[in-house]
Amino acid sequence: MIDPDLLLVAHGTRNPRGVEMIASLADAVSRDVGATRVAFVDVLGPSPAEVLRDSGRPTVLVPAFLASGYHVHADVPREVADSGHPAVAVTRALGPDPVLARVLLHRLSAAGWKPGDAVVLAAAGSSDPRALGDVRRAADMLSALARVAVRVGYVATGAPRVPDVVAGLRAAGARRVFVASYLLADGLFHARLADAGADGVAAPLGVHDSIVRLVAERYRSAATALLAGGPLRG
Repeated sequence: MIDPDLLLVAHGTRNPRGVEMIASLADAVSRDVGATRVAFVDVLGPSPAEVLRDSGRPTVLVPAFLASGYHVHADVPREVADSGHPAVAVTRALGPDPVLARVLLHRLSAAGWKPGDAVVLAAAGSSDPRALGDVRRAADMLSALARVAVRVGYVATGAPRVPDVVAGLRAAGARRVFVASYLLADGLFHARLADAGADGVAAPLGVHDSIVRLVAERYRSAATALLAGGPLRG
């Protein structure tokens, strides 16, 4: 029996640094589990359907999303169906997950955050309540690690916006406020955080050994089920 291919599916961005980050993540994962291909559901290609049509091998699709909104619940299944591929296992999205919370805390500390400083979790946002619930769970996970209440702010869709949350914390007496970037890659959304009025902005989650292992674990679990003829979504 052959090991399934791994297809890492991301949103897509016109920012070359964001595209490079996804490529770097795929390269790092491939050193652990084998060849890893990349597809995007928006902005640029190739699409998941295009990559799947080009492969006759069983495939594990890992959605590189930090919350499960429209792209995960609608775009990914549609792309798989449109491809006509007979053997695709789709894992759950990367986040929320305790692994990501630990990376967020590491990024915050590298940005100068100290215990007791206020924290805002900055997410892209979504109109899908399921995705918003995932972001709140991510904030709760980070709060448990940082031992401080973590407020949520949004960059693009939804309210409250990150600058408003930062201003509210200062008005409530916070001496130092830091932003934890709940974004996978650098790009326009992360660049906006520089103007949020915080004392520091953590780097995006990016390529981190723990995230590489998380993707690999998602792949291995789904690959085992796929080869055993189990559920094709997990």
